[in-house]
Amino acid sequence: MPTLAHSKHPHDDAPDTAEAFRRLATLPPGEERDRVRQDIVRAWLPMADRLAGRFRNRGEALEDLKQVAALGLVKAVDRYDPSRGAAFESFAVPTITGEIKRHFRDHMWTLHVPRRVQDLRGRVRVAYQELSHSVGGRAPTVAEIAEKAGMTEEEAVAGLEALDSFTALSLDAELPGTEDGYTLVDALGGPDPALDVVVDREAVKPRLRTLPEREQKILYMRFFRDMTQSSIAEDLGISQMHVSRLISRCCNRLREDIMRDAA
Repeated sequence: MPTLAHSKHPHDDAPDTAEAFRRLATLPPGEERDRVRQDIVRAWLPMADRLAGRFRNRGEALEDLKQVAALGLVKAVDRYDPSRGAAFESFAVPTITGEIKRHFRDHMWTLHVPRRVQDLRGRVRVAYQELSHSVGGRAPTVAEIAEKAGMTEEEAVAGLEALDSFTALSLDAELPGTEDGYTLVDALGGPDPALDVVVDREAVKPRLRTLPEREQKILYMRFFRDMTQSSIAEDLGISQMHVSRLISRCCNRLREDIMRDAA
């Protein structure tokens, strides 16, 4: 079986695998084709590793990036068509780089950010870094970033906000400027019991309208004006016992109607 030559390429120190690719294109599926394919992948792995190294120190282990780059290399080998005449590296480099960028986009963001905003973030980051060296010791303004990046100020604001979305603070992290141990979790709200009251009121509202006018008035006076049963009895000129029976009967009827509809 012929071995892969590693002669110098005019554009890089890339291995010369042109003949191997031509042979791969003619082989049917089987062990021999798999061996040629593996030899090609193995020959180009150093290039994939170098591409992975460009993305080091961005929050992901280099070994993991090398695995992602190797996956991109395998995809490039499988998709490359030598009959088109282009050198393999001109096809493989963007394929591998794109695989690494997709890895960062899909797996490294703590908060999910739309692809459009991620792209804005990258352009804003580059513009911010370039402007930082030319604006005289101050932070670039939104207008300056927008002009430099060729976008609107609204897009620049979205990109700046996305700069802080790649990672998230722990809820147990102490808030800046506090000295009493106040953390993010202390700022979280809790369930509002008034929400249950709203649900109950909305459920009972249409059924209250079906009650006789006197019963509606008694329930309004008791539960919305917080009047005592004796005060209601005095206002309506009936006994407190009668008021108590009417309230109990109305509440039972409303509860049964709501539970029946819910069932």
